[in-house]
Amino acid sequence: MPELKPITLITGASAGIGAALAEMFVGNGHTLALVARRAPRLKAIADSIEERGYPRPVVLAIDLARADASARIEEELRESGHEPQFVVNNAGFGLVGPAASLDRDEQLAMIDLNVRVLTDLSLRFVDSLARHHGGILNVASVAAFMPGPGMAVYHATKAYILSFTEALHRELAPRGIRVTALCPGPVETEFQARAGMPEDYYPRMLSRSMQRVAREGYDGLMRGRRVVVPGSDNKVAALLPRLLPRAIMLRLVHTFMRRRG
Repeated sequence: MPELKPITLITGASAGIGAALAEMFVGNGHTLALVARRAPRLKAIADSIEERGYPRPVVLAIDLARADASARIEEELRESGHEPQFVVNNAGFGLVGPAASLDRDEQLAMIDLNVRVLTDLSLRFVDSLARHHGGILNVASVAAFMPGPGMAVYHATKAYILSFTEALHRELAPRGIRVTALCPGPVETEFQARAGMPEDYYPRMLSRSMQRVAREGYDGLMRGRRVVVPGSDNKVAALLPRLLPRAIMLRLVHTFMRRRG
């Protein structure tokens, strides 16, 4: 069988941080495999990349909500003659509101995408990541550092991503695999509309551009950093839960959510 070529796999690549990460990786010489549901969006991004003289990305229009999504990704990559050198788990969504009031099926779907799919793709390609001295970039959030009444399930999924990624960072280091958790604060993307947030939901001082987030995430991964939190204000927000009693953090987050809702 011919040797499989290394590729960077990016989920949720049709918009937002995922599209910005695609630009960052391709600009640094990586061949891409882009995964998302929206085939026209992926094709447009692939066309743009190819028109600028870069290798055309492999386009995988796959709904990650499907139980066989990860297996399909692996199969289609193999058929195209590729295997991952880097896996970027960016796909995910959130929902605003009290957990008991939100649609339960939607919240379970959030857990599936934010947690199950990310875990599967992080572990499925470990051998090829080791062969190509690559790594994993898992997109978490500043929300990972604190409980989130008002977005309880979302915060919990991001806390899982942070904990899981930090553990993999240590476990996979002996195999030469870099593993980084990218924990941005607010970024102006489609995430807010999907979550049911108004445009001014978060203070503007916490917001960072998707391009800056992508650049800091990429640089952190290449340097082998365990956790990347873009922006000094967000670094402070991530530090607060370590300094304040848990009950006070719960009260602060709950008060913020109620005022913004």
